[in-house]
Amino acid sequence: MKKGKLIVFSAPSGSGKTTIVRHLLEQEHLNLEFSISAATREARGEEVNGTDYHFMSLDDFKTHIKNEDFVEWEEVYRDNFYGTLKTEIERIWATGKNVIFDIDVAGGLRIKSKFPEETLAVFVKPPSIDELKIRLKKRSTESEDKINMRIAKASVELATAPQFDVVIKNYDLEVALEEAVELVKDFVSK
Repeated sequence: MKKGKLIVFSAPSGSGKTTIVRHLLEQEHLNLEFSISAATREARGEEVNGTDYHFMSLDDFKTHIKNEDFVEWEEVYRDNFYGTLKTEIERIWATGKNVIFDIDVAGGLRIKSKFPEETLAVFVKPPSIDELKIRLKKRSTESEDKINMRIAKASVELATAPQFDVVIKNYDLEVALEEAVELVKDFVSK
């Protein structure tokens, strides 16, 4: 099977990485397809199994870990696992497309370490921790405790930015979107 490119977008929750990834997926000339992560958490809002995530039980997830079915996986919060199934990358590469990820920082760095030549690892940096908290509250999808957990984790995640190939500062969304399109266009054309 011919390998395509892997484009990883990672950031603390609320940084805008999902908005950037959705914009990139709309750019047909980039030939991208979204890697659907596996997750043990419940669906939020209108999320759909097999479209937004492959939702699975904790036991099923642990069986996939034991069977080495993941390229990367992480226990992001207690009993809250996320991961990328090997079959997901293979499925997308089989269609001749490049894979784009919207994943946590640890997972993004693991993909980069396993596929160093094929991967562009991009870190999306928010304006500030205070702005992250505002964005997370506006979502109205999580409790105050969950938001505080995400904010605490964000400080640790921000320290990993230098380990990525590129840092996009999402202070102005339009500028960040343009920068992302140019970065990915250059990478996939190599």
